Amino acid sequence: MDIFNLDNHPHVELCDLLKFQGWCESGAAAKAVIADGLVKVNGQVETRKRCKILADQQVEFDGATVVVKP
Repeated sequence: MDIFNLDNHPHVELCDLLKFQGWCESGAAAKAVIADGLVKVNGQVETRKRCKILADQQVEFDGATVVVKP
C-alpha cells in the first residue's frame, strides 16, 4: 500500500492522483478507467473523474492501493 501526501493542499482530483501514482500514462487514460468503473474510493466504485480525494481516503485501482495523507 502506497501513501500519497497532499503537502498542505486541501485535495487532489481522482484523475490526477492516478497520473501522479503512475497508474495511468495520461489524464485521458485516467478518465477512461474511472468512467469504466475500475477505480474504488474507500471501497466504493467512483465514476466522477474529478472527484476530490481528501486526506485519509483510500483509492484502489488494478490491484494497487494508495492512502492519501495531509
